[in-house]
Amino acid sequence: MNFVKIRVSSATLFILLFVPVFFLARVSIPVSAQEKIELWPGLAPGETVREPNVEPGGSRATRVTTPFLLVYRPEKVTSDICMLVLPGGGYSTCFYFNEGIPNAEWWNAQGITAAVLVYRVPRPTGKPIYVPAWQDAQRAVRILRTNAPKWGLDPEKIGVQGFSAGGHLALLTALSSQTPAYEPIDELDSVSCRVNFALPVYPAYVLDDGASGPNQRKGNDAELAPGLNFDAGSCPMCLLHGDRDIYSPMGSVRIYSELRKKGIPCELHIFADAVHGFMFWNDAANTQSWRDRGLEWMKVMGYVH
Repeated sequence: MNFVKIRVSSATLFILLFVPVFFLARVSIPVSAQEKIELWPGLAPGETVREPNVEPGGSRATRVTTPFLLVYRPEKVTSDICMLVLPGGGYSTCFYFNEGIPNAEWWNAQGITAAVLVYRVPRPTGKPIYVPAWQDAQRAVRILRTNAPKWGLDPEKIGVQGFSAGGHLALLTALSSQTPAYEPIDELDSVSCRVNFALPVYPAYVLDDGASGPNQRKGNDAELAPGLNFDAGSCPMCLLHGDRDIYSPMGSVRIYSELRKKGIPCELHIFADAVHGFMFWNDAANTQSWRDRGLEWMKVMGYVH
C-alpha cells in the first residue's frame, strides 16, 4: 500500500483543528480532568440565554454560553504552580480537545497542575471579537487564585499559556489585568485577575493589520491592535512563533520589544520555516522542543525547580 504525505497549509489547519468555590463540583466527563468548574453563577456577562454548549463530534466547542474550567492534577505534584491553558479557534470555535487537554496533560507529566478554559464562542456582534473570552479568562484566573490554597498551590504562581486566538487571549490576560473586562458580580471579583507569567504560542490578532484575521501586510510596520494595554500588572513572558505563520511573528516581536522597553523579563523564540499551529506537525525538527523551551524559561525565572 502506498501512503502519500500531505502537508496541509496553516490556513487549512486552522479550519480543521480548530464559581467561586461553591460552584465547584466533581463531575463525570469523558476526559481525565478531576474537576469541572463553571465560571458564572447564572448568565455570563452580556448573555441572554443559558443553554447546553454545542460540541460537534466531541472534538471542539462551536457555541459556548456556559464557559467552564477543566482542572487537571498530576499524580505526583512537584510544583506549586497552576497553569491556565487557553485553546485556539479564531474566537469562533474553542478547540479544547486538541489544543487544551493535551497540553494540560503534558504539564501534569511535569508535576504541574493545569486548568483548561473552555471560553465563550463564537465571536460576538457589536463588540471586539475577544470580549466574552477575555471576561471568561479574567474570571477563570480569579477562580484559580481562590482555589489555589486548597489545592496546595501558590496563588501568586499562576501562569497562562495560549495558542493562536488563545495566544491573543493569553496576552490580554497577561498585559491588561488592570483593565476590568466586566462589572463585578460577586465577592470573587474582588480577587486579583493578574497572572504571574505567560507563554503565548503563535498568538493571532496582535497587530492592527490582522486584528481579526491573517495579517494583510505580513505585520511589517504594523501597530499593536487595540486592547493590549501594558500596565503595572503586565508580567514576564516567553513567546513562541513560527516564521511562516499567517499570523505574523512580528506580533510576538513587537510584544517582546515593548516588554523589554519596560524592563519586564521576556524570552522570544521564532522558529525558522514554521507555520501556524506548529505544535501539530512532527516533520519540523526545530519546533519539536517548543514545550521544553517554555519549561526551561520557567526554570531560569525561578517559577519551577
